[in-house]
Amino acid sequence: MNVIRLGSRQSQLALVQTHWVQNQLQTHYPDREFPVLTMTTQGDKILDVALAKIGDKGLFTKELEQALLRQEVDLAVHSLKDLPTQMPPGLALGAITEREEPQDALVLHSRWQGATLAALPAGAVIGTSSLRRLAQLRYHFPHLTFKDIRGNLNTRLKKLDAGEYDGLILAVAGLRRLGWGERVSQVLSPEISLYAVGQGALGVQCREADAPVLELLQVLHHPETAYRCLAERAFLRALEGGCQVPIGVHSRFTGAQLSLTGVVLSLDGSQRVEGVQTAEVTDEAAAAALGEALAADVRARGADVILQAIFAEVGRG
Repeated sequence: MNVIRLGSRQSQLALVQTHWVQNQLQTHYPDREFPVLTMTTQGDKILDVALAKIGDKGLFTKELEQALLRQEVDLAVHSLKDLPTQMPPGLALGAITEREEPQDALVLHSRWQGATLAALPAGAVIGTSSLRRLAQLRYHFPHLTFKDIRGNLNTRLKKLDAGEYDGLILAVAGLRRLGWGERVSQVLSPEISLYAVGQGALGVQCREADAPVLELLQVLHHPETAYRCLAERAFLRALEGGCQVPIGVHSRFTGAQLSLTGVVLSLDGSQRVEGVQTAEVTDEAAAAALGEALAADVRARGADVILQAIFAEVGRG
């Protein structure tokens, strides 16, 4: 296998992430070629409908997964937060890369520079396409007005700068990867906004029977990030959640002890159930068990009622 084909979405951020993976592989395997093939996903095409209303089964990943199964590409690079916790038969998560800062960020219009969310006046318009962000911010800042926004980061920032919004909530990781870290006005603390499962990490997907590619990808794999993200993904999977359900997480290691915080919110943010579980995690099975334990804990303390109401309203996608 002298030529390993990488699949990527066509967005600017996706290509930056894929080219980073390409460069890492090329550095470790200089005698091989790593061409990039790009494609457009359903989530890229439908920009006039809120994400939660489209359905969330592989919105930004399905076309790449189909290309893998058809053997048109040998691996696919995803933002891990976009990759469903249930993968199609025959595919595997071959590597999880070291995590960039996973928190959410406030990016403000120039007229509000230096302000924080708490300092913005009543009615200030904040753009976000995420139900998770929306529910948490409604809970903490009911005086603000929230408006859906779609499109790539460049498009969103142009809308902000044109005055359509007073601020946007975006991922710190994406802004930094595109060289726009200076646009961050406020990094939102976990007390304000727990982040999306897998946010800040890349997931490299391949065929599960493709042993040579699985071996190649080990140079990209970051075990500590992987254990954190696998625990988060197990939590989300056990709750049957996705982008239609406001679920946030926060994870951190202290030695071998992994602490995982998770929250489930109602769509309007008025109800929330939060829990924390900590365990020694030194392998993938222990990481998954931690996520499942946290899911059971929040279910037992009322998350089931919230989830059932959401599923009844929006369906399971």
